[in-house]
Amino acid sequence: MKKLDRRKFIGATAMLSVGTMAASAMSTPTTMKKNYPIVHHVFFWMKNPDSKADRDQLIAGLKTLSKIKEIKGLHIGVVADTEKRDVVDQSWGVSELMFFDDLAGQKSYQDHPIHQEFIKNCSHLWDKVVVYDIEEA
Repeated sequence: MKKLDRRKFIGATAMLSVGTMAASAMSTPTTMKKNYPIVHHVFFWMKNPDSKADRDQLIAGLKTLSKIKEIKGLHIGVVADTEKRDVVDQSWGVSELMFFDDLAGQKSYQDHPIHQEFIKNCSHLWDKVVVYDIEEA
């Protein structure tokens, strides 16, 4: 009798977990659309791509940008070790992904003294920068 009860419990727990994950996944696009209609994604190619110290310095500099109140979300990342495919660009070293309420907030970020200080302190670390600014369609 205990095995049957345990199996029911495990099955019910698994179903509850799946349902929770599905509900969470379904609500994410609405939340993102409502809160973050402007996305600013920047990719950095390092001057010294093999230097962990340079990469860490750039990441630390990027983290200072989180103090800018117009930035509603900030994600800093490095190249993921995913499957190598022709459509995946793994040539960059560090990226920043930012979310803003509106274009005015993104413009304010561009001119903000903390952003200007970041550029002054860290621009010697990168060789190339590519920016993708995205507005919700």
